[in-house]
Amino acid sequence: MTPNHFDVLIVGGGLSGIGAACSLQTNCPRKTYAILEGRANIGGTWDLFRYPGIRSDSDMFTLGYSFRPWVEGKAIADGPSILKYINDTAKDYGVDQHIRYHHLVKRASWSSKDARWTVEAECGPQTARFTCNFLFVCCGYYSYTAGYTPVFPGSQRFAGLVVHPQKWPEDLAFADKRVIVIGSGATAVTLVPAMAKTAAQVTMLQRSPTYVVARPEQDALANFLRRHLSSKVAYNLVRWRNILFGIYFFGLCKRSPERVKKWILDRVKGALGPDYDVLTHFTPRYNPWDQRMCLVPDGDLFEAIKAGKAAIVTDEIDTFTEKGIKLRSGKELEGDIIVTATGLNLVALGDIQISIDGRHIDPANTLNYKGTMYGGIPNLASTFGYTNASWTLKSELTCDYICRVLNHMERKGFQVCVPQNDDPTVKLEPWLNLTSGYIQRVADKLPKQGSKTPWKLHQNYVKDVMSLKFGSLDDGVMRYLNRIDPLELKSALPG
Repeated sequence: MTPNHFDVLIVGGGLSGIGAACSLQTNCPRKTYAILEGRANIGGTWDLFRYPGIRSDSDMFTLGYSFRPWVEGKAIADGPSILKYINDTAKDYGVDQHIRYHHLVKRASWSSKDARWTVEAECGPQTARFTCNFLFVCCGYYSYTAGYTPVFPGSQRFAGLVVHPQKWPEDLAFADKRVIVIGSGATAVTLVPAMAKTAAQVTMLQRSPTYVVARPEQDALANFLRRHLSSKVAYNLVRWRNILFGIYFFGLCKRSPERVKKWILDRVKGALGPDYDVLTHFTPRYNPWDQRMCLVPDGDLFEAIKAGKAAIVTDEIDTFTEKGIKLRSGKELEGDIIVTATGLNLVALGDIQISIDGRHIDPANTLNYKGTMYGGIPNLASTFGYTNASWTLKSELTCDYICRVLNHMERKGFQVCVPQNDDPTVKLEPWLNLTSGYIQRVADKLPKQGSKTPWKLHQNYVKDVMSLKFGSLDDGVMRYLNRIDPLELKSALPG
């Protein structure tokens, strides 16, 4: 059976994959493509996660697509609204007609002789095969199979229910129940105020605090501008305001961490009152933006604490008990439900098995090029958002850049593009610049970045606009060829 062939195969139908398809249709209208989605629905994160209060911790003026204005009232949007936005975009642009559902990509092998990829996807008990000239991996950065849960001593003793947010039961009843949420990240600070509305009591148990910043759920300036300007003009103005402020604030955190730390904590104290122990429960051991900050719309977490519906306990777990959790301090927290908001399992390139001319490629041995491609790997790109800003900002720049590359190859008659590092002074650095536990756990399994451009990840939208949108496509690092000699390619691969 001859595999289905496309110019471009997109892996993943989430925010990035749908954006990539829209970009292809707009900028490369002659290219054929398909989206391979492993699940029954598009939406990625926003379809997978169903826990109470699920929402973005980025504003929708930067998380949304630049080509489709966000027109809803909430700037900090809930999960169902974001999912509807993605579905509406796919439908309006017609990319929903290009989606193959229940196609979980497991393997991709490159043939230098044929200058194409062969992609294998599991469709239940069967395997579907496709070939493509270019492979675009847009399936995010974490495993959809299961979230990360540490081994907790005595967990089998607990008589209640233990739930991970990534596998939230649809019929979970928590009204009038005592809930313990383990964690201090974005998921935990979302769950606690949402569950506190109906639960008897919700306790957030954290080993160490995270920086928490309150922000209005609605953007007053955006709502004002939309009353007087077109939705597109208002959207773009607010989008750029938020981008520039984000860059400024991140830079301030790096230049003056103590000043920013005081600013954040002063606002937490103002929200919770002078008697609350902010030092213990809201003062991290690290500087602002060494890890990703948590956003609480309209200060909902603080309001739940002040109302007595939620509490924060900062301690370490000794063991689970029949009734709850015994802490290192000797105190015992009793609960009916324990939620392990303990993070994600990160994977590179969708955990797809990559091989080139029969040689297995370990992502940990690859060097990331402009945050888009990988040294020595031909005709393959992936999307990965910013760690200090909205995911879509970098994802969209990557999509547009790949379209530039594809059009350049078509004009010049090239079949292959491959970045190659010939500079011995480029030093390897960790791919991601955060100290968060979920990153550090798998740092040795992730691709690397380099110490200098174009292998350096700037985490700066303006710099990336100049590089990806306007920068030269012939930078001496990206090689364009009609064919690749397998032996030459093998010597170019890292590791």
